[in-house]
This record gives sequence, C-alpha cells and structure tokens, in this order.
Amino acid sequence: MKTVNDFEKHYWSLDKLVIGIDEAGRGPLAGPLVVAGVVFPKDYISEEIYDSKQLTEKKREQLYEVIVKDALYYDVVIVEVETIEKLNILEATRWGMSEIAKKANVDIVLTDALKLDIDKEVVDIVKGDQKSISIAAASIVAKVTRDRIMYQMDEKYPQYNFKNNKGYPTKQHFKALDKYGITEIHRKNYKPVIEAMQSKLF
Repeated sequence: MKTVNDFEKHYWSLDKLVIGIDEAGRGPLAGPLVVAGVVFPKDYISEEIYDSKQLTEKKREQLYEVIVKDALYYDVVIVEVETIEKLNILEATRWGMSEIAKKANVDIVLTDALKLDIDKEVVDIVKGDQKSISIAAASIVAKVTRDRIMYQMDEKYPQYNFKNNKGYPTKQHFKALDKYGITEIHRKNYKPVIEAMQSKLF
C-alpha cells in the first residue's frame, strides 16, 4: 500500500506548493469532526503514508510523528458538535476544510472528494487519501487527533466505551444510549441520538 502521488508530482514540477486536506469523524454519533491539512516539501516520498482507515492505530500514531516532523506546514481544525448540528455534517466538513485552505500559504488545494468555494485552485479527488500523499497524511493527522480526543471523552463518560468505539454507531454504543441516554457530545440531529433523546436525557 502506498500513494501514487501523481497529483503532487504534477504541481511540484510546476514549483507549486500543495496542501492536502482530509477529515475524521463524519460518521460518529458523538464527538467532534476533525479536519487536517498537510503541506510536504517538494518531491517528498514515503512508502508508508496511506489512507488512515487502512492502517492500524499503532501505525497511525507512528506516522503522525513522522508527518508533523517532516511537513513544511500542517493545520488542524476541531469542528465541535454545536457547529455540526447547526450546519449539518457535510457543510461542517466543507467549512473546516475551507478554513484550513484559506489560511495556508499554498497554490493548490487537494481534497478528498469535496469541492470548496474558495479563491484558490481546488482539486477534489475521489479516494484522495489513497492517491495523494498530502491527503493521506492529513487523514492520519485528523484521525489520530480525533482518537486522542475520544480517549479523553472516554474518561469523562466511561459507560459509553468511547475508547473503543470512538463515538461510532456500534451495537454497544446503541445499548449505552438506550440505557443512559445522551451526553453533551452526542450529535442531537442524528437519528439514533434523536431516538435516545425521546426516551431519556442524560
């Protein structure tokens, strides 16, 4: 498994700086959305940086340290539950990506299949986290950052087992919702959460 890097190679050959942007946490019932962006030096190569979903947690943690050390620049935006509820998850993702893209001093913005309405050239790539090293690196930074947040949430709300489910809709998470109701970090406009709210509040 390794990224092909054709997109970066093309723009690097034109002496253009590229940022790859990706997110973690669109699917969970609880916890924030985390968006990350990574800019690598021209001609950067890694045989290991790939789609975070295809890597073990241990490998992601190792690569996170490599990425933040090797990157010319990286940025992380934490999109809190209130913003997700206000905008909806797609627009919250677009907002987080746009914030990172606008702030970064780059020529080209690569995203994982999401169009952005900003004053920079944006290339939205289907399965971008498998085709672009910058997007893959951003997916790792976003995922590791979010997992660390959910470990903290597990200490606060141990009955939900966030350390294992990370807020995703697992059978055990559904059982906890049914038994204990919702917490302040649950997304109140997600259907299973709405159903839990109708039965009891935490």
